[in-house]
Amino acid sequence: MTLLIVGAGGYLGSELARQATAAGRRVAGTFTRRPGTVPGVAWLPLDLRDAARLDRVLDEARPDTVVNAAYRKGDWGVTAEGAVRVAMAAAERGLRLVHVSSDAVFSGARVHYDEDARPDPTTPYGAAKAAAETAVRLLTPAAAVVRTSLILGDGDSVHERLVHDLAAGRRAGVLFTDQVRCPVHVADLAAALLELAEPTHAGTFHVAGPDAVSRHELGLLIARRDGLDPAAVPAGRRADSEDAGPADVRLDGGATGRLLRPRGRGAAEFLAPKAPRA
Repeated sequence: MTLLIVGAGGYLGSELARQATAAGRRVAGTFTRRPGTVPGVAWLPLDLRDAARLDRVLDEARPDTVVNAAYRKGDWGVTAEGAVRVAMAAAERGLRLVHVSSDAVFSGARVHYDEDARPDPTTPYGAAKAAAETAVRLLTPAAAVVRTSLILGDGDSVHERLVHDLAAGRRAGVLFTDQVRCPVHVADLAAALLELAEPTHAGTFHVAGPDAVSRHELGLLIARRDGLDPAAVPAGRRADSEDAGPADVRLDGGATGRLLRPRGRGAAEFLAPKAPRA
């Protein structure tokens, strides 16, 4: 029995592959540019815009479960149409499907969004994610659609690197004080995805952290954990910018939390400064 992770070369996909192999699962993972570094994974090249190549990957991997963690901002062919191809293939072959979506499917008009909330995206990326969700639900009703928020880790995520670059002056820009999300640790999200890969879970799930923080507050947490000067983290207001992204989107995962093993780590916890060794 094989778990195929589409997008295993990415940040979330790599952690998912690591946890799955550590749990004794047989894992195949796809990549677009170069194979990942997680040992024990059968690495397979895949461009989701190539339907014929997807069929060859599925023939080679022979999975029973597929987790689609692949996306590319600004590329409808990967994020939307690619997800449709994966869902079609899963339906045709009778495969279990877990599809990773995003809080970008919401406009922020309601602020709080539970698992039953309908997408109302305001950005091209959000629209692509919403289209993918619709296809997955229609083509594979038994699939799990998993919405999440900003994904962080132990220093190696896109958001953490951005804070370091801004604080060091290597990059221009600001972190908004009026743009709020519910960050999740990559290890917690990957563990939840593995749990949701079980065929007993179907529908839409929200896996995000319990802490709602602004982008700037998140930057300050990262700076304090990593010993950076918080004063060097630049602040600004989304309302004063040309940014079209949603302002305040908070995923309510209460229904999901009642089904999964409790984790519950928020940004304030997983970004807390580590105690010095004695």
